[in-house]
Amino acid sequence: MDTDEKGLRARLVAAGVDLVLREGQSAVSLREIARRAGVSHGAPRRYFPTHVDLLSAIAREGFADLTARIEETMRDVDPDPRTRLTALARTYLDFAAAHRGMFELMFRHDLLDSGRLRLRETSLPLFAVLADLVAQARRPTDAPAAVLAGALWANLHGIAQLWAWGSLPLATGATDDDALLRAALEAHLGPAPA
Repeated sequence: MDTDEKGLRARLVAAGVDLVLREGQSAVSLREIARRAGVSHGAPRRYFPTHVDLLSAIAREGFADLTARIEETMRDVDPDPRTRLTALARTYLDFAAAHRGMFELMFRHDLLDSGRLRLRETSLPLFAVLADLVAQARRPTDAPAAVLAGALWANLHGIAQLWAWGSLPLATGATDDDALLRAALEAHLGPAPA
């Protein structure tokens, strides 16, 4: 792919990212991306033969953004594994709240072809960071670190979704999700050391 083609592909993906962030993944179409990128409606098909290819490319950008945020958080936080887990979880929940459409798209593997565009190369390392921190912070009698990390991730993802939908604030009366975050960590790792 020459420089002009890479530039056009990047413009198409950027238009898709903007559309997902503003209107959610259901608004994404090849025709709308072409319109926003200022190209003919057939141009995106050259780079994204299917809708799945386009959505996957957009999701990859979301994973890159979340990865950068988590890496920045990890650079700036105390080395204690529990503290790092709390910071990672906070970054995850904040990303979900600030980038609703992208967050929902990124984890819709039923909509994405995670193998073709190397999505796994961007998503699985994030889980590995979580699993490594869980391995360092877990009690010796706990389930394997990957299982605990999966359960914690599912819990955090549920908090993000149910908070966005208004279900958790309604049910708990909470005005922010901090208590839920702490409760999730304690449920999976035990109480924080005194």
